[in-house]
Amino acid sequence: MTDNQNLLAEQRRALILDEVRRRGGVRVNELTRRLSVSDMTIRRDLDALARQGVLAKVHGGAVPVVEASTHEPGFEAKSVLEPSAKDEIARAAAALVTPGTALALSGGTTTYALARHLLDVPDLTVVTNSVRVADVFHEAGRAGEARRGAATVVLTGGVRTPSDALVGPVADRAIRSLHFDLLFLGVHGVSVEAGLSTPNLAEAETNTCLMRSARRVVVVADHTKWGTVGLSSFAALDEVDTWVTDRGLSEGVRAEVAEHVPGLVVAGEERT
Repeated sequence: MTDNQNLLAEQRRALILDEVRRRGGVRVNELTRRLSVSDMTIRRDLDALARQGVLAKVHGGAVPVVEASTHEPGFEAKSVLEPSAKDEIARAAAALVTPGTALALSGGTTTYALARHLLDVPDLTVVTNSVRVADVFHEAGRAGEARRGAATVVLTGGVRTPSDALVGPVADRAIRSLHFDLLFLGVHGVSVEAGLSTPNLAEAETNTCLMRSARRVVVVADHTKWGTVGLSSFAALDEVDTWVTDRGLSEGVRAEVAEHVPGLVVAGEERT
């Protein structure tokens, strides 16, 4: 980390969290020196991150929270994590969509952000198993009434998860009968060993159905998902066509991902 007195609180906290995860813990006095802010500011940052449940405060510093592989945070809890990164990822992912595309959006807070960026792309057919994503298009339709070129949205049935995704046999049966040009997939965790994973067994099966019905699979996930492993793996990294992520993903990890994923898009950076 580099010293920067002008970091916004959100940026500063993202740096702190990244350091905690990378090193396995940090001390308050180290952070004050590296970020050139007061002891009180760092303690407020640690308090905020602890309230989000992403780290645990200890005497003089903080350590990572080790979650069980079956733990599935709710939608609201995940919404407060990396909001700027998710919006950047959503904007970059939306640029991959052309008018008239048939696409699918899985459940997740990043796909929810993406849905908002797709509202102005005309003549889309959107299939989703996310109640939140469907609501984005529904509310836009109500506000603008019958906009010409507005998306046609299909919401699968199914059993609702804590992250407001619909999963299970009903969702799977609906998805298997469809074919998408493009799938945008939110994930709980990404790693070379475990591939794409989720804490929810039923969601793993539904995500598998989504991938099999898509011609192209695009994972939308910020850098904090790297190295996280949920209870159930549902795809290898090699099955992903593109990963859209944020600038927090280190150069070393990018090189590792590039060995398995043909396309890596880092939001906010020019593509080469």
